[in-house]
Amino acid sequence: MKNKFIRSTLILILGGFITKILGFIIKIVYTRVIGEYGVSLYSLVMPTYSLLITIATMAMPLAISKLVAEEKIRSLKILLSSVIIMVIINVLILISMLFLSKYIAFNLLKNKEAYLLLLSASITLPFISLSSIVKGYFFGKQKMFPYTLSNCLEQVLRLFLIAAILPYLVKKSILIGVISFILLNIISEIFSVIVFMFFIPKKVTINMKEIKPDIKTIKNVLGVSLPTVSSRFIGNIGFFFEPIILTNILLFKGYSNEFIMSQYGAYNAYSIALLSMPNFFVGAISNSLIPEVSKFYEKRNMKMVKRRFNQALLFSVLLGISFSIIIFIFRDNLLNILYNTKSGSDYIKVLAPFFVLFYLESPIISTLQAIGKSDYTMKITFWGVIIKTIVMTILSLFKIGIYGLVISEIVNIIFVVGLNYKEIKKIIT
Repeated sequence: MKNKFIRSTLILILGGFITKILGFIIKIVYTRVIGEYGVSLYSLVMPTYSLLITIATMAMPLAISKLVAEEKIRSLKILLSSVIIMVIINVLILISMLFLSKYIAFNLLKNKEAYLLLLSASITLPFISLSSIVKGYFFGKQKMFPYTLSNCLEQVLRLFLIAAILPYLVKKSILIGVISFILLNIISEIFSVIVFMFFIPKKVTINMKEIKPDIKTIKNVLGVSLPTVSSRFIGNIGFFFEPIILTNILLFKGYSNEFIMSQYGAYNAYSIALLSMPNFFVGAISNSLIPEVSKFYEKRNMKMVKRRFNQALLFSVLLGISFSIIIFIFRDNLLNILYNTKSGSDYIKVLAPFFVLFYLESPIISTLQAIGKSDYTMKITFWGVIIKTIVMTILSLFKIGIYGLVISEIVNIIFVVGLNYKEIKKIIT
């Protein structure tokens, strides 16, 4: 049992490595087929898409993982209650986006082509939500192999579909190509759930009472998910307004819409994407950390909570330093190999030294959430978003292009990681 955390982490890291390699190949194929304009177009709607995913999934993987790991409520009851919540939320989102997509695209993002992309993104949400519920269950049971296998097979399917279908669709138009890339999420998420079904326990007795909505269980699920999703929601709200504020300020300062789109696309799709790629290692560590810390904290075993946190932090520090150095030194080569471009190289040069701290953010926040400090992480995230937005707005007025956004990202990382780390050390020291 004491090695379960390390074993689960290693399985996730190995699976994450394979998945990321496949992801690299997918990214290479996609960016080369779609071109820089298609990438910029996708980057423009990505903040809105991320916000919608956050609302649609409601931090259910974490909530389900925590409740299943605690073993106080039957897993089936937790899953059924989560499905009810998801159905209601996704119906409301789909109806809302039918009316809001055109306004967001035309008036806020200043791009008419974004309208169809936002509608396409909305259609994928129910499938992403369903997949997140199943993933939460397996994390709670600390069964990482099904998750790893599902991710790997899902990426293989995506790669096949992108290589086989996307070039044909892009010939019709780049917009159709980007829409198709978004809609592929439907096929991949359905496939992911099918793979998971092979690992669901076969002998499950279902009581008719458990099929009915259970208000107490729904409250328990929401009690964990709402504080957690509030933190993510705040972060995604900031991400949602980021291209809107940036676009309008830079247009006001005389930059062209083409420049803004290309540079914002380079920043998000190339610079941040490359720097974030190693985050799958840290994500594996954090996902294994939540059920472990929840279990030990529930038993008031602070010694083991501290040990698991220190292990996760040590792994993350070593990985963060290693990858930041590699990406900083070989940034041009990596960008050229992966994306067939050198756009965003200058932004990486500024960001890379500070991304060592970024890799620590996930295990620190996961630990705080696992010990019931989601409200604190939400508060810090809120102030981090406010500070980042203010810094970005002020610096963008000085006509330094996208560098106002780059510097504000650094300020946000230092602020959020610093205060969250200070809080957790007070609790477990």
